[in-house]
Amino acid sequence: MSRFTSQGVLILAAGALLFGCTAKEPEKQVSFQADVQPILKENCTECHLPGGRGTIKTGLDMSSYETLMKGTKFGPVINPGNSLTSALNMLVEGRADPSIKMPHHKDPLPVEKAEILKKWVNQGAKNN
Repeated sequence: MSRFTSQGVLILAAGALLFGCTAKEPEKQVSFQADVQPILKENCTECHLPGGRGTIKTGLDMSSYETLMKGTKFGPVINPGNSLTSALNMLVEGRADPSIKMPHHKDPLPVEKAEILKKWVNQGAKNN
């Protein structure tokens, strides 16, 4: 093998190793059933079930994926793929008026739970 061919092989091998070390692992898919629904059940459905104060006032029923995606009498609360403009994320992250922060009259969601909701919405808010 010529000196130039050997150097070329070494450069290619080094590049492959470097690329392999810097490649990001794919982001874990957030599951509605396993990740999101437990957060909603623990923090939201006390008021947002049929007959609950939140459902009576806004029309938002969070008892299932279908009713959550239906939204409120004012419109949807989820904008799949965009947590920045989704009302759900704005309310739980404190990016809306403090008088309507969610969960209402409770401590804010822990940051890690709000991040799960954010990732789920950004990943398309799938029923998975």
